[in-house]
Amino acid sequence: MHVIKRNTQIWEELAAWCFLGPAVVLLLVFVVAPFVMSVILSFTNHRLVSPLPTKFIGFTNYSRLFQDVSFWQAFKNTGLFAAIVVPMQSGLALLLALLVNRRFSGIYFFRGIYFMPVVIPMVVVSVVWYFLLMYPEGLLNAVVRVISLGKAGPYDWLRSPSLALPTIILVSIWQGVGFQMTVYLAGLQNIPHELYEAARIDGASAWQQFLHITLPGLRNTHIFVLVTTTILAFKLFTQVEVLTQGGPLGTTNTLVRYIYVVGYRELRVGYASAASVIFIVIVLVISLIQRLLLREEREVT
Repeated sequence: MHVIKRNTQIWEELAAWCFLGPAVVLLLVFVVAPFVMSVILSFTNHRLVSPLPTKFIGFTNYSRLFQDVSFWQAFKNTGLFAAIVVPMQSGLALLLALLVNRRFSGIYFFRGIYFMPVVIPMVVVSVVWYFLLMYPEGLLNAVVRVISLGKAGPYDWLRSPSLALPTIILVSIWQGVGFQMTVYLAGLQNIPHELYEAARIDGASAWQQFLHITLPGLRNTHIFVLVTTTILAFKLFTQVEVLTQGGPLGTTNTLVRYIYVVGYRELRVGYASAASVIFIVIVLVISLIQRLLLREEREVT
């Protein structure tokens, strides 16, 4: 009997590894291996196309990187973008999830409308918004002129140093909020309705129900949404490349675009690898800090 049980356990473990095998291989090939190669190349002067041999130069790329004004500007722009987008997009997503977590005619239509921008590729979204924001004949400027009776506008939304980054922030929130809304909606639907019924019987208001039932019931959802939204915010690239190409005056350049330009346009692969390593470390540290803070808050409550 013990032998049969042992053989069954072995076959179950083999079956588990067979199912995990493809995912593990893909993870090693497309995540672990590129990161290891980036770390190795970051200590060299490797160029994408160059007759000169690759040489080990130690921490030279990192020291130059920390003195690069363009790198720090891209870092500041990315940090500012994430600091604004993460709370705004998460809060708006929770609000939309609360609105569509109701039973009335046409609810699935509204859910689909809010989620629709997510399934549209960001390149397509950016191109459409480019024509809407064109200066001076874009549709948005036309709307501004009509509303203000011709007293305001037109505005150069994409080439003004003070308007370019806020414009990209608004476009990004509009395109991505549907994903977080869906996650929050799933979390809301997992909260037992009996808790709300008991709270209403005890005389709790809608705000008290939200504070003491909804928010605690979404703790794990908050962690997932905040971490994933932060990672997506730091990966900002497509909308910047299509709408502003990092301008004007570098006010919308981001870390990912900086790495792309240095590595693929300037062909400095070693230097771009050093920037990639720093970028990955920054995202990892911020994600860990978020998880620790939310975990401590959950333990306290």
